[in-house]
Order: sequence, then structure tokens, then C-alpha cells
Amino acid sequence: MPCGAEPLPSPLSNADIPRILAFGPWPPGVPRDVSNRVSGSTRAIQFGQQLFSDKRLSRDGQRSCASCHQSALGFSDGLARAVGIAQVDRNTLGLANLGTQRWFGWDGANDNLWAQSLRPLLDVREMGGSTTSLAQTVRRHADLRSGYRRSFGAAPGHDDERIAIDLAKALAAFQETLVTPRTPFDDFRDALQRGDRAAAAAYPLAAQRGLALFIGRGRCYVCHSGPTLSNGEFHDIGIPHFVAPGRVDAGRYGGIKLLQASRYNLLGPFNDDSTRGSATSTRHVELQHRNFGEFKVPSLRNLARTAPYMHNGSLATLRDVLRHYSDLPEERLHADGERLLVPLHLSPAETDDLMAFLDSLNEAATRPR
Repeated sequence: MPCGAEPLPSPLSNADIPRILAFGPWPPGVPRDVSNRVSGSTRAIQFGQQLFSDKRLSRDGQRSCASCHQSALGFSDGLARAVGIAQVDRNTLGLANLGTQRWFGWDGANDNLWAQSLRPLLDVREMGGSTTSLAQTVRRHADLRSGYRRSFGAAPGHDDERIAIDLAKALAAFQETLVTPRTPFDDFRDALQRGDRAAAAAYPLAAQRGLALFIGRGRCYVCHSGPTLSNGEFHDIGIPHFVAPGRVDAGRYGGIKLLQASRYNLLGPFNDDSTRGSATSTRHVELQHRNFGEFKVPSLRNLARTAPYMHNGSLATLRDVLRHYSDLPEERLHADGERLLVPLHLSPAETDDLMAFLDSLNEAATRPR
């Protein structure tokens, strides 16, 4: 039995262990994406990695996926709102651990990683391409033709849309390989599972106190759950969703509309899963009024690299994030639907403890000094 009967040192108890163990193990096994016939293919992964840094895919030849998704920043860009050909409305989400997700983007407008990979290629504010321009670029350049043939078993044909989607599927195959490393918290969690008290004791007491808050009074685990520390769903946390005077970001409400209208969702013709079993969630998703202003719960893994925070990049530091939850403006939360949040009224010591816990969710090379 994990951890035996010996009580844990304060502030955690044996009663906390099941909740702590639910945050692992890490890294997870990532299943092959059945909607993408080249998911897991070594050749497609290599081609996708090449495409990820290829500026020829953009309309102006000045930017690539890697321009906004920089590895040193957790595959984000350090900006409050992303800038492609023009500035967009939202913060750049990091790309790690995408193989574990069901919905993609801050609003979940895509239900698969290849459609999400295609979106910035076609967005006039980001890379500004079209299915025609992408297909022509592949046909024009020998290295891209060769990479396409190696990945998909045939030369690029005459169907521009199919070629563009295949590029997105190669990009998705590469992005599935981006998994965050293990962290000090993972070592602590695994020590508890195997009952190794000596190894568990190496985890700092401040981080243990922060963890106790996280799974206790703070109830942070309700949304930041599972091995990725995200439930993958969408919530209103009181962050304003005005983009500019007179213009709002509808969040999940707008995302569901886009998802249902998309030709590239899992109910559409480009899903390589002939059974359409992968489309179950899409088939049953419902648009509800409360979805307005809801945004995706991001993973907390390696979060030190992905500042600033929130869908609009409005909180510069993790201490700002904790201050937001401590002084939560309840009047900004939905009056209907779920009410998960209340102000935490954190003391300075509790804030420091939560910071210590969040620090332990970063790989050692990332942790601030």
C-alpha cells in the first residue's frame, strides 16, 4: 500500500495522498491520434519539425510557427498578446503536452491538433496563408516535396486543401512529441506512491504547505487536475474579456460556434478515423449562454517559462496571478452556471508557500532563483 501507515509530516496527511497521486504519473503515455494517419510516424515528425521553423509558409516569408512558439519560453512568446502579421487578441499558449488534450486553443475552437495547427497558417493576422499558397509552396520547393513524399507516401497532388491539411498533420505529429520534463514535484509524488519517506522528505516544507493549500482550502485542484494539472475545460475566472472599446472576446461561446461550423472538425471529411469514434465529444458539445467569457484552463507544468498569464496576458507574474485569486472580483463571475471560485484572501506567507509549490512544477533548469 503506498506510503504505509506512518503519518506524513505536517502539513500533509495520509488522507491527502490519493489527491496527490492523481497528479501523476509523469510523463504520461500519449496515445496515437487516430484522426491523423501520420501521428507517431518518425518521418512525419521530422517533416513537421522542419515545417515548424519554415518561414516560407507565411504570406510575407518573415515568420514561422517558431516565431511565436519559442522553445526557451515553453513554446510561447513572452508577449501579452501574440503578434504575427498583425497583433491578435490573445496570449500565446505554450505547446507542450498537446497529445493529452481534447480541445485546442483558449476557446476550444478546434477538436484536434492538426486543425489547430492549420488555423494560424490561414489566419490573416498570423501567417496569412491560404490552402492554395501552402500547396504551391510545397510544390515549388524540392525539400518540401521530398519531405511530403517521405511522410505521406506520395508526391503532393492537385488538391490544394488536402496538401495544406497534410502539412498541418505533419506539424501535429511533431508537436505531439513536445512533453515537459519531470519536476521536483513528480519526484515527491512518486516517493509517496512507493512509500519512500526519506525521498519524500527532500521536498521543501514550503512547497508542501503550498500543495496543502492547493488541494485544500484553495480548491485549485478542481480545475488544475490530473497529470497535466489541467482539466482541459473552460471556466470564467473573472478576467475581463474586453479586447478593445466596444469589442469583446466571447471565449468558449465563440469557440463552440467556430468548432461546429468548421470543415476541419472531427465530424468532417478530413478525419482519418473512419469510425468517427474520435468525434464523440464534438458530436455532443452544446452551446450554452454561460460559455460566454470562459477560457481554457492551462497546464501548470513549466509555467515559469510562459509568462505573462491569462488569455489576454494581463497578469505579468505568478504573484499577480495569486493576487488575482486572493482578491477575486466576484462581481465579474457568471451569475448563472458554475460557481467554483471565492476569494482566497491569502496571507503573505500563504502566497510564498503557493509560489514554492508552483516553483516545484518546473523542471530544475527553469526554476527561478
